Amino acid sequence: VQLQASGGGLVQTGDSLRLSCAASGGTLSRYFMGWFRQAPGKEREIVSSITKNGGGTYYTDSVKGRFTVSRDDAKNTGYLQMNSLKPEDTAVYYCAVGLSSFDYVRLRSTDYSYWGQGTQVTVSS
Repeated sequence: VQLQASGGGLVQTGDSLRLSCAASGGTLSRYFMGWFRQAPGKEREIVSSITKNGGGTYYTDSVKGRFTVSRDDAKNTGYLQMNSLKPEDTAVYYCAVGLSSFDYVRLRSTDYSYWGQGTQVTVSS
């Protein structure tokens, strides 16, 4: 499966963005999905994760209440809605998916087998 992340951009503090992750060459419903980010000089970190059936989600503490992860398997696309953006949200955002017989949220990057190319999100103060 190939992943194409899009929707990043340059915004101001308090603005919103919706990132999309379009899958091709595979059926997204078979995969759990995660969103990661990497800021300059920092390690890649998990932002959010969603189970295959969409019933389970995870958010890192810094984005709880501001970000919402979702998926539309009919469109083979996952989303990360980001509201009330802050300068500390500035990073390259990556979507990733993985396969497993067990459907629960995954937090480690090593759990994910397929990665998108990343989309830059820059939040100015």
